[in-house]
Amino acid sequence: MKKEIQFSLVYRDMWQSSGKYVPRKDQLARIAPVIIDMGCFDRVETNGGASEQVNLLYGENPNQAVRTFCKPFNEAGIKTHMLDRGLNALRMNPVPADVRQLMYKVKHAQGTDITRIFCGLNDPRNIIPSIKWAKEAGMTAQATMCITYSKVHTAEYYINLAEQLIEGGAQEICLKDMAGIGRPHMLGVIVAAIKEKHPDIIIQYHGHTGPGFSVASMLEVAKAGGDVLDVAMEPLSWGKVHPDVITIQAMLKDAGFRVKDINMKAYMEARSLTQEFIDDFLGYWIDPKNALMTSLLVGCGLPGGMMGSLMADLKGMHAAINANLKKKGEKELSEDELLVQLFDPVCEERRPDEPLQPFDGRERLHPYGSRYVGYDPR
Repeated sequence: MKKEIQFSLVYRDMWQSSGKYVPRKDQLARIAPVIIDMGCFDRVETNGGASEQVNLLYGENPNQAVRTFCKPFNEAGIKTHMLDRGLNALRMNPVPADVRQLMYKVKHAQGTDITRIFCGLNDPRNIIPSIKWAKEAGMTAQATMCITYSKVHTAEYYINLAEQLIEGGAQEICLKDMAGIGRPHMLGVIVAAIKEKHPDIIIQYHGHTGPGFSVASMLEVAKAGGDVLDVAMEPLSWGKVHPDVITIQAMLKDAGFRVKDINMKAYMEARSLTQEFIDDFLGYWIDPKNALMTSLLVGCGLPGGMMGSLMADLKGMHAAINANLKKKGEKELSEDELLVQLFDPVCEERRPDEPLQPFDGRERLHPYGSRYVGYDPR
């Protein structure tokens, strides 16, 4: 019989990819026991990144929310994990080293077991210090590789990156396929190579469903030796979010893997509660397009969480853009036309025609504003 594959419910990311939201503390307290009763999850994503900023925006203390949500899972023996932005901690800009070091002690005290440390540039220098601090604080340090698809981001690139992160002390590796554009075969090659050299390193795959690859990717990752898969549940699965646990569980079971059974009564209760939370607040901001998959994302590779924000922003700006076009006597744009215009420049940035430049050691300004040292990652 094949190995067991564990599931993590990415409850935090389900909300972010739908509309940049997180339920209130009292709502999280209501659904946590139901998630536990489903019986199929070994891990649950509880906090980190944008969710705690959303807490602050509607006047709730994120520290209390994290403690409240983590406590039932801690007591049930289900591991909790968070997303942190490496050099930026939980913010969108760099944070002093002593503050980042303290953050892991605080998060561990609040009940978070695993921290998923990532850098949008995949720069080990922005990840390895956090690995050390997370382990010192008693957390499991899961180092992250942000997956994309380009002439630079080959299987060899990621295999070499994983080696650097493991050498830097990473206890686990996450393949964070935030746009879901990682090709299944390539992901399998990466996982198999890591497992061949480091069989004891846990590998967790996180893939959004936007462009449609992620179900196949999960099967390839499992066949290659992956250990944990991030899944979602209705009514916040599929679309720009993640595959549903029911589908992935059935697929893996058929392929001979050992997977936990799903308590469907609890699943339906969790589904109903989540819909109630949507109706209470988020329904005003969810764009219907976020519930849909689209192959347009294969080219631009925009992350699922970014699409949740983009569609909400686009909805608000659409009327203003058309008012300006009308004032200038120009043709107004439909939402779809505007979306394609936004996608096109990103596609061009991801597939540059110019050859890669050799290392020159000079500091450059990344398009998003952070500074980095220019080099050829190959």
